[in-house]
Amino acid sequence: MNLDHIRQEINQLDSQLVRLLEQRMHLVDQVTAFKRQSGMAVLDSNREEEVLNRVANLVENPIYQASIRATFADIMSHSRAYQTEQLQAHEK
Repeated sequence: MNLDHIRQEINQLDSQLVRLLEQRMHLVDQVTAFKRQSGMAVLDSNREEEVLNRVANLVENPIYQASIRATFADIMSHSRAYQTEQLQAHEK
C-alpha cells in the first residue's frame, strides 16, 4: 500500500465523518432548542463524562483510547460553544 492510497482512504473516511458530524450538529440544534425552552444550562458535566466514558469503552484498540476520547471532548467543547452562540443570538 502506498501513501497516496492511504491518503485516499483517509479522505473517504473524512467525508463520512463530515456527514456524521453534520447529523450530530443537527441534533445539537435540537438540544439547544430544548435547553432554551427549559432554561437549562449549556454545560452538563455529568452527561459529558458519560459520553466520554461510553466512547472510551467503544474503542477496540486501547492504544487509540486516549486520542479518541480527547477528540470527543473537543467535539463536545465545540458543541457547547455553538450552543452558547445560538442561545445568545436568540436572546438578541
